[in-house]
Amino acid sequence: MLVAAAICPCPPLLVPEVAAGAAPELDALRAACLDAVGVLAAARPDRLVVLGPAEQAGRGPHPQGATGSFRGFGVDLELRLGPEGPDSERELPPSLSVGAWLLARTDWADAPVEGLGVGEPLPRDRCLPVGREIAASAARVALLVMGDGSACRTVKAPGYFDERAEAFDAAVARALGGADTDALTALDEELAAGLKASGRACWQVLAGAAQGAGLRGQLLREEAPYGVGYFVAAWS
Repeated sequence: MLVAAAICPCPPLLVPEVAAGAAPELDALRAACLDAVGVLAAARPDRLVVLGPAEQAGRGPHPQGATGSFRGFGVDLELRLGPEGPDSERELPPSLSVGAWLLARTDWADAPVEGLGVGEPLPRDRCLPVGREIAASAARVALLVMGDGSACRTVKAPGYFDERAEAFDAAVARALGGADTDALTALDEELAAGLKASGRACWQVLAGAAQGAGLRGQLLREEAPYGVGYFVAAWS
């Protein structure tokens, strides 16, 4: 059963070594993410699953101890998912590497950890059963859900400006802050793809996992510093 969830954005810039001189701009966002991870530890889960958007090469499960890096972003920094585990030949996708960095910052040792790369195009009717299966995998399950909102909030955003982006992000923020599984389930897949919202599928996996769990949510942070919607929320 799902007992807690932390929702965090996944830009590699969240890692100070990657952000370099721009690192202070995201200090408040980092602090909120660490607060959200603290809610997971307080729930005393038996199992933690880190969800993150992934392309084909990074999809599927990643065991505890799997490694990722930010060498693709010009930084020779390697991360491990949770404590040491069996060797894995598959490298974590960037979103799960950011999740691994957050866990390392909190010295996570509260429960076994597994990563799951979720393909961004995964349709709603496949996301929900994945979430339900994860929730049923242990008596007390926690989720760290990585993913970004629209990338179209300004003309300098990665997806340029789209007038639909602000309303989409506002709806996501309300749903995450209210632990509203129905609203997350109802997110428009085509619109999310058009706005380059990488978190949509992961949020719908969360919706499936949280069905019937009776969790309450709190929105800890919402901003769009680079024209991309970032949200931090905690469900418990």
